[in-house]
Amino acid sequence: MVSATVGVDLRDGGRWTSLHLGGAEWLWAGPGLVSGPRTGRAVFTDAGGLDECFPTVRGTPDHGGLWNQVWTDDGEWDAVRWDDVVLRRRMNGGTRPDAAPLAVPRADTGAVWADYELTAPPGYQFVWAAHALLDCAVGASVDVPDKTACRLYPDEGPWVEGDWSSTLSTYGPSDGTAVGAVLVDCPSATVRDRGMALTFELSCPGQPVSTAVWRNLEGFPAGAPYRSLGVEPMLGRVFDLAEAGPGDAAVVPDGGRLTWRLVVSARPA
Repeated sequence: MVSATVGVDLRDGGRWTSLHLGGAEWLWAGPGLVSGPRTGRAVFTDAGGLDECFPTVRGTPDHGGLWNQVWTDDGEWDAVRWDDVVLRRRMNGGTRPDAAPLAVPRADTGAVWADYELTAPPGYQFVWAAHALLDCAVGASVDVPDKTACRLYPDEGPWVEGDWSSTLSTYGPSDGTAVGAVLVDCPSATVRDRGMALTFELSCPGQPVSTAVWRNLEGFPAGAPYRSLGVEPMLGRVFDLAEAGPGDAAVVPDGGRLTWRLVVSARPA
């Protein structure tokens, strides 16, 4: 079994600070813009790792409303409140929730998994993303199934239908560009880097499950750009909840409880 550990910082928005799989650390340490928790900050600051984006990714609040909140820990579940909803997360533990069938990590890989439970009024709509910034080398690639629908996000204006081509899927040399994309109804994506394959798998039956990608080749931010590669399993089909059309946002069902599971596994490529 490949070694598998995950670290989180509950004081810093519940951010995943470490994802060690297959003998490698996969999460990027960030551009060095901030040290210590971002609690109370009004403007999102990139700290690397994996931020829990909820109830939106882009728009208001930018990167959601959880990254600057302190989470609590009851010994099994981490929890955070946003307005009148509560999001809970359990890492690598407990019995499988019985509310819905959930993904099971394969036995021949190293894996970590996170179970989520959202308690909110029935009909509550949201977008959630596990905003993972990865420490990958030039030439890494993001593989998804053929013919996956893609929504590309230009610097300004609404998203446009696009093609997730081999050019976009490669984390190439710096060229001054930055592009965001949502791979619609795509619950699984694999990052191939330096002889290893890192796979994200998200399960939430009955909800829109996609994968977002952020490929920054020193095209962002203006004035002090850096490189970053984000692979973001998400509930929803858009970055900004305010832009969601029919079926583009996750919806809390009758009963006021929604659960999902994220599995991240590594294996030799």
